[in-house]
This record gives sequence, structure tokens and C-alpha cells, in this order.
Amino acid sequence: MVKKRRPTLQDIADRVGATKMTVSRCLRGEENVSAGMRERIFAAAEALGYIPNRGPDMLSRATSRAIGILVPSLTNQVFADVIKGIETATEPAGYHLMLSHYGYSQDVEERSLSSLLSYNVDGMILSESQHTPRTLRMLEIAGIPTVEIMDTRTPAIHQAVGFDNIRAAYDMVHTMLARGRRRILYLAVRLDARTLQRQEGYAAAMAEHGLEPVTLRTNLRSSYSVGAALMTDVLRDHPDTDAIFCTNDDVAIGAYFECVRQGIPVPGQMAIVGFHGHDVGQVMSPPLASVLTPREAMGERAATELLRRLGGEPISEPVINLGYRIEAGGTL
Repeated sequence: MVKKRRPTLQDIADRVGATKMTVSRCLRGEENVSAGMRERIFAAAEALGYIPNRGPDMLSRATSRAIGILVPSLTNQVFADVIKGIETATEPAGYHLMLSHYGYSQDVEERSLSSLLSYNVDGMILSESQHTPRTLRMLEIAGIPTVEIMDTRTPAIHQAVGFDNIRAAYDMVHTMLARGRRRILYLAVRLDARTLQRQEGYAAAMAEHGLEPVTLRTNLRSSYSVGAALMTDVLRDHPDTDAIFCTNDDVAIGAYFECVRQGIPVPGQMAIVGFHGHDVGQVMSPPLASVLTPREAMGERAATELLRRLGGEPISEPVINLGYRIEAGGTL
């Protein structure tokens, strides 16, 4: 993929009939530009898809040798593993990473993307598959290759590397049902697209067995304490529950320790299942049942695919599904 020519200050100036210096002063927020001209400049910048450039030294070269990465969280172990995998491919190739996070907000993702593009990055790795219209337009204007990770269900801008969240949840819940669990409740946090996909897989498996799906939701950031609080709600409001399926391991581990605190046997009285297979869950006693996902492999493959395309190769596989593994552990 050949990086497109980005709109410049001169393009805006030509469109509105002003000097390049006037446009520059306006976009820097200086007050010595008339209100009418200011309005026309901002309208032209939006129409052209103008992205400020903060790296003129990078812009002077054909490539910046930089790859932008957008992740929803810097504290979630999932994305720490993904970044580690990305570095496995980019470091030997001489590319450095420019990282930004957006807190699971599409609007913040849009602003973070604008900032990264302003440094003229050569490609982008995105952790979401749903974006604002302006985000999509900025990527189109930039003309750089992208890879979206973590999701193989939603159509990608260019290419996706990940796994099927719906099928993974469906298979795990089927495993729980095969172990004799019937009153299974789903704990959902953050309510991002992947959490909702897992809820869809959970609900489908329950429906196949004529069972009613029940979901407890919160917009709070996932943590052990959130998992413990949700477990308290389950025990109070749904006392007949015999198993919980959690959207990630943080929530599941918090729920487990709340059961320990209240003297509830796991898995005797309550089965607890997580998602992603974090190290802490696999070394606790008993080991946490979880869907093990290939985070490092996903990061490495995404970066490898991006580097191939930066080298001029076409996309060979638009969707790369790396799969997952069901681990029954000792809590199911």
C-alpha cells in the first residue's frame, strides 16, 4: 500500500482564499483571524480531512519507521501481552512503536488516532473493530495499512487478526453445561463489543438447552474488586446460581475470592469461569477455568502482516483466526 498525500495547510489556504500563514495561525488557536475566516478554515480542514503534522522531520522522508498502536487499556494484562507480541516482530525490523490508549471510548480513540497520525506513522494496529465515521475518514485520508485485532467477526477496514469471541463463549458455556451446570449467569463489564459478543455466545448456548440466560452488567473497569462486588450481587439476588461465566479473568478471580470469603465451595457449590487465561488464574489454587486466547501470537501476527504490507505485499488473508483453547482448570 502506498501512503497517500495528506492534505496540507496550503490546500486549506487555496480553498478558502487565504495565506498559508493565516491558516496556520487559525489552527494554532491565535485570535488575530476574523470569525468568518476562522469558520471557513475549520470547515475546509474538516472537509479535506486535514491532520496536523507534528513530525516535519519524519514527513521529509518517505516513511517514518513508526507504527501506531491503539489499545483500550494500559493496565489490562491482555494488551500488555499483545504489545509484547508486536515488539517481537517490529523490533528486529527496525520499527518503533507509538502507543496510545482510549479507555474503551470511540470518541477518545478518534482523538488518539488523530494524534498518532500527526506523527506520520507508517501503519496502525487497532484494538477495536467499531469506529466513529471521522476515525474511518482519517484512516482513509492517511492511506496507511491497518490491522484490527481481538475480533474476527466484525468486518475489518483492511485486515483482522484474532479469534471468534462468540464461538469461544458458546463453546465454554457448552462445557459448563456438559459438567451439569444449569443455572449459569454471565458477568459483563465495560460492555465493549467483545463483551457483548461473548454475551451473545453465552445466550445462544443457554437457549439451545432451553435455559434462561441472565446477565449482570456494569460499565466499571474490570478488576478483582468489581468481580467480588458482582459476586456479592449474584449471591444476594440470584441465590440459586450454580455457575458464573465472566467476561475476563480479573472479574472471575475477584468472584472466586468473594466465594472464599463467604465460605462457598468452588467448584462444589459454585463453578467460576473466566476468559483469556491470565497467568495469575493459571497458577492460583485451584487453577481458574478459562478460555485461553493467543494474545502474544496475535500481536506478533498482526505486526508481521502489517510489515509485509509496508514491504509492498498484498493482503493474503483478510481475516486470520488464531483460535482459542478451553481450559477447565479446577474451578469448573
